[in-house]
Amino acid sequence: MRLNEIKYTDAKPVDGYGPGFFRVGGEVIEGHVIVSPQGVAPWGGYEDIASITEALAGEIDVLFCSTGADVAHPPRAFREALEAAGIGVEPMSSPSAARSYNILLSEGRRIAAAMLTVS
Repeated sequence: MRLNEIKYTDAKPVDGYGPGFFRVGGEVIEGHVIVSPQGVAPWGGYEDIASITEALAGEIDVLFCSTGADVAHPPRAFREALEAAGIGVEPMSSPSAARSYNILLSEGRRIAAAMLTVS
């Protein structure tokens, strides 16, 4: 089997997570975050739609919406606002979102992740 080193260019991968934090590009960030090829920013949760649409509309195709330790559906208003901005929403657990984000980021895809912390 051949192993290839993953290169992320300037974008930062999600390195890890734990109760109340994420480690992105080697930096520990407390609380919910938005990670994208454009950078890392704090996220206020489902009510904080503007921070996603203003920064990422036209820049990404899909947003992984991480919902904590378990998969849950994001609120309808959240999903509809993002879809109206041309951003597809894919809910998944935070561990799955971190892995999926890193894989697609390494492929150069137009993706981001809005991540709720694992409690």
